[in-house]
Amino acid sequence: MAEASREATGAAPPPLHVVVFPWLAFGHFVPFLELSEQLARRGHAVTFVSTPRNVARLRPVSPRIRLLPLPLPSVDGLPDGAESTADVPPEKVDLLKVAFDGLAAPFAGFLDEACAGGDGATEFGRRPDWIFVDFAHYWLPPIAEQHKVPCALFHICPAPFMAFIGPKAANDAHPRTTAEDLMAQPRWIPFPTTIAHRLHEARDMLVQTFRANASGPSDAGRLWQTEQRCPPVILRGSREVDGPLGPFLADLFGKPVALCGLLAPYDAALAAQEGADHVDDESESASLMRWLDEQPARSVIYVAFGSEAPLTGHHVRELALGLELAGARFLWALRGPSAALLPDGFEERVAVSGRGVVRVGWVPQVRILAHGAVGAFLTHAGLSSLAESFLFGHPLVMLPLFLDQGVTARGMAARGVGLEVPRGEGDGSFGRDDVAATVRRVMAEGEEGRAFARNAGELQAVLWDRAKQDEYVDELVEHLQR
Repeated sequence: MAEASREATGAAPPPLHVVVFPWLAFGHFVPFLELSEQLARRGHAVTFVSTPRNVARLRPVSPRIRLLPLPLPSVDGLPDGAESTADVPPEKVDLLKVAFDGLAAPFAGFLDEACAGGDGATEFGRRPDWIFVDFAHYWLPPIAEQHKVPCALFHICPAPFMAFIGPKAANDAHPRTTAEDLMAQPRWIPFPTTIAHRLHEARDMLVQTFRANASGPSDAGRLWQTEQRCPPVILRGSREVDGPLGPFLADLFGKPVALCGLLAPYDAALAAQEGADHVDDESESASLMRWLDEQPARSVIYVAFGSEAPLTGHHVRELALGLELAGARFLWALRGPSAALLPDGFEERVAVSGRGVVRVGWVPQVRILAHGAVGAFLTHAGLSSLAESFLFGHPLVMLPLFLDQGVTARGMAARGVGLEVPRGEGDGSFGRDDVAATVRRVMAEGEEGRAFARNAGELQAVLWDRAKQDEYVDELVEHLQR
């Protein structure tokens, strides 16, 4: 009745109150927070739910975003203070899922109170209009249904990976029980794509995604149970990048799939380009920027694999020696534990040569990518990192390490944006010569290198079409307000 009355009078719908609740990983916090900021800019209220330590580690947010910490239950074997995948080794992530499932009771308590508040005195006092959930929340939609609050699954992985996983019905009709089954394009996709996996990727995925683990259901099982109880799916993507996959996914899943754009960090990019993101001149970040200032234009390859990439000793050693062999200038942002795996004398040699810098720990990635000395990006092909890189038109050297990254890298290579480092089909091994040759090709000044840069520039233009990217979020909001 209220909706019909608004249509009759032409009144604008009231602002939404949206609860967002990402899985406990920084690769999930970032897109959930970016989407939250987009909603807040449109006048909507967002309650961002996580755990105390994770909330404390988030960047400052809009006043229209309320950060709500829920205490994470303790679990035997989970390290004290561990509240995200960044806090635990890979073999302990399943225990983090056990603790995460223990958030069902405190979340139910929050929702009871939020729905009892009715219209409330403030936006945050109103009952939620929607809850955005992640892949792991199979227990949350039943709680929300008790209060008649609808849920939407926010799928942060790119469209090709969503098509690869597929809905449960498609998997039941076409079972995939071996690694070989996961190497090929799924039979439910009726047109040619680059959706395929190497054998070493498929073996890892079979265990990590499709088999039950210590938390109970498999990750795919969590996703399927969650998706089945969410009327729409929200997909981080765009028609310009994903092509026909967006409409196809709506048919495949039998429900609306609302695109929200690529959620690139525009504010950080603009601040970096305008020099507004000032850092202390004595800080380590400032010393990195001074080093970049001394390098020729587009001569440096920036190397980073995200905050949680599973780099092995073999990976680090061959990457280091490959970068040295390539002869290119490089800036490598390396996580602390991985620094101990560098070859003996490597840091001293590159420091003496002046051609490379290894920085252990956090670096201002967007600021580095915005610098005119950077000409390429060696990356694991995670979507958040790619979105940051696309803002500055960098061609890619890609070394995918887990889950959706292989499919994403194949798609980027097919677009001519860069190259994958060649790897052994069975074990995923690669050598320093593979790294060096790939870096040289992508950074070359010849026709091939210019083609990579030109194609990356086309994606840059897509990202900077702010009107189109905003249109995706506007269309999502219109869907949510119907």
